[in-house]
Order: sequence, then C-alpha cells, then structure tokens
Amino acid sequence: MVIAPCSIKTMSEIATGVTGNLLSRAADVALKERRRLVLLLRETPLHLGHIRTMAAVTEAGAIVYPPVPAFYSRPATLAEMVDHTLYRVLDLFDLDFGKIRRWTGEKINPPIQE
Repeated sequence: MVIAPCSIKTMSEIATGVTGNLLSRAADVALKERRRLVLLLRETPLHLGHIRTMAAVTEAGAIVYPPVPAFYSRPATLAEMVDHTLYRVLDLFDLDFGKIRRWTGEKINPPIQE
C-alpha cells in the first residue's frame, strides 16, 4: 500500500493504531498483515514530535519515503523528477519498469562536454 501524499496526521494515526478514517484503517491492516506500507510524507520542516512519529511508524513496519527530488539522476525536467520518485516507490514493491538504474556502488564518470 502506498499513501501519497501522506500527512503528519495520517502518519500519526497509523503509528498509534488510532485510526480515524478508512485510509488510516487500511494502512493499519496492511501493517497487521505484515504487508508493505510506504508513506510519502509531505510536510516539512519537521519537529521532534514528527521525527518520533516517523520512528514509531517505521518500527511498526512502514517505510517513510519523503518525496525528495534526486538530482544525482540529472533530471532535465520536473516530470523526470516526479517519474524518478514514482519508479523508486514502485521499486520498493519489486516492480521494475527499467526506468531507473540502481546504484551499485561504482563511480560512473559523466562524459566530458566540450
């Protein structure tokens, strides 16, 4: 299950198990059944309470994935940034569309442009 975007309120409900709506209840069931749950947390900046809640929901089995643009992929457009985030999330579910390259630890030198 993916919650995108995920508010702090929704994350807090999931972390505490006090589900107030169908979305947080479905996430609670996903955790109960040991299924993958990815939360694309939308708010920043974070205070200590948010960070503690992120830790609690992670300890419960969720993955907190703030949709932060990855510039190492050298996106040329905003659409490429969004697509990269989408494909990274899908990769968490072992869905490979061949659109992103996994980092292998090898240093790749970019071509020199003259």
